[in-house]
Amino acid sequence: MRARDYGFILGQLPPGPLNAITDVAGVLVGHTTLIHGDGPLVPGQGPVRTGVTVILPHGGNLFREKVPAAVHTLNGFGKPFGFEQVRELGVLEAPIALTNTLNVGLVADALVQHALQHSPEIGVTTASVNVVVGETNDGYLNDLQGRHVRAEHVFAALAAAAGGPVAEGNVGAGTGTSALGWKGGLGTASRVLPSWAGGFILGALVQANFGAPGGLVIRGMPVGQLLRPPPAPAPGPGSIMIVLATDAPLDARQLGRLGPRAAVGLGRLGSVLDHGSGDFVIAFSTAERLPHSAPALTAPRAALADEARVMSALILAVVECVEEAVLNALCAAETMTGRDGHTSHALPAARVAEMIRASNPSIR
Repeated sequence: MRARDYGFILGQLPPGPLNAITDVAGVLVGHTTLIHGDGPLVPGQGPVRTGVTVILPHGGNLFREKVPAAVHTLNGFGKPFGFEQVRELGVLEAPIALTNTLNVGLVADALVQHALQHSPEIGVTTASVNVVVGETNDGYLNDLQGRHVRAEHVFAALAAAAGGPVAEGNVGAGTGTSALGWKGGLGTASRVLPSWAGGFILGALVQANFGAPGGLVIRGMPVGQLLRPPPAPAPGPGSIMIVLATDAPLDARQLGRLGPRAAVGLGRLGSVLDHGSGDFVIAFSTAERLPHSAPALTAPRAALADEARVMSALILAVVECVEEAVLNALCAAETMTGRDGHTSHALPAARVAEMIRASNPSIR
């Protein structure tokens, strides 16, 4: 079940056919989910509630055909990998991977292996490769020290990456995460811009693991205050990774303008970008592929002739997509018990929908 299944219709812009990041043509998403073991934590052994998610701008060779990209830090309490070169050069040249905090290094190594397999010239006759990994801390449910996501799991996620509907909730990098006091996870959403703004599509995918219990707001109602989560040991402030994709012909500067607007979508849900929350945005455009070995010094490229009109609509799309993607993660996630009996409870979305309708009968 997703947010719209419960009547949570958010924003002004219409969603794409799948209401997912894969509505942006060519974008692929793959997951590997790891769930095994129960009972007391044995560091290095389990229980395991974690995984990895990969996002690819296209199905070709990303090192040889890069895409424009930007990263933005909303709050820097996190351990992302590869962001600095994206800031400097404005391109993405490897799949984006999301996982848990202590698994970043192993996942990055697997992405390097993958790049070398597909582009053996790396480090021999041409430059090295920059891989990008984002993370959130799933240690409330998961054996974090075990670093259970290994190269084979990353390779499996890459092999499974596909367009079409995207699994949400307790999958991939969202397996062990919690958000705003409830079971979080992976969520996605998309928006189609009006024809006067080019009809472009923007999609978002989130790894939701942020926010204080009691903070959740839906359609302006303080749900977290009215319907508090069951008592549980505080999992900490958590984090969120946000991936934005669009088919609009944006350069790195324009993509960089989208990142800060994600904070508005999070604020609508009750986030305050807490001191200990790592909140990061990665944005890319699929409109053009940038060759690693350019045939000439210059090349004609598509560009926005009316930046103000298109960017205004894209900014609105970012806010709406981020808000709905998080709600989709909350609605899709199921109650999960992990290490030491820690339990993250599913949001009672049907009850929330009844509360909202009761407070405003005009909402259906």
